[in-house]
Amino acid sequence: MSQPTHEQGQLQLQIYDLRREPKLRQARDWFFKNYNAETFDEAMRIAPPGTENGSLVMMVFSYWEQACAYLNHGLLHEDLFFETSGEFFGVWENVKGIIPEGRKRFANTQFLANVEAAAKRYEAWIERRSPGNIAAMRQMMKQMREQHTQAAKA
Repeated sequence: MSQPTHEQGQLQLQIYDLRREPKLRQARDWFFKNYNAETFDEAMRIAPPGTENGSLVMMVFSYWEQACAYLNHGLLHEDLFFETSGEFFGVWENVKGIIPEGRKRFANTQFLANVEAAAKRYEAWIERRSPGNIAAMRQMMKQMREQHTQAAKA
């Protein structure tokens, strides 16, 4: 792939800077600690629309959907984005099992479609560069979910 342009670098820095906004930082932290749904119904119980938790989840979803839309439309440089922004893949891994039901219930086949498309390319990209990374990350995420589940029960 070609070198990133100055404009692509600037846009990526702007997108990164948004991640540092306190409310989005709080939403991202909450998401990875608490949004561990196995089913769509469970997701709706954890973060129902119109609640504080629902707002936090939607902040995470909308931030990464927008960033991945910029990527998918060529406004961001793919290698640069993948080298520096793996969190979106963790978001996708966390929700990919419940998204088909959410798309069906809300009649929105495009919900998180940009994140999904970028995640598929990222998985192939990272495996070419670092074989075994995806399996290790999935194992780590599984352990984190188990720890959070046990902590919530205590």
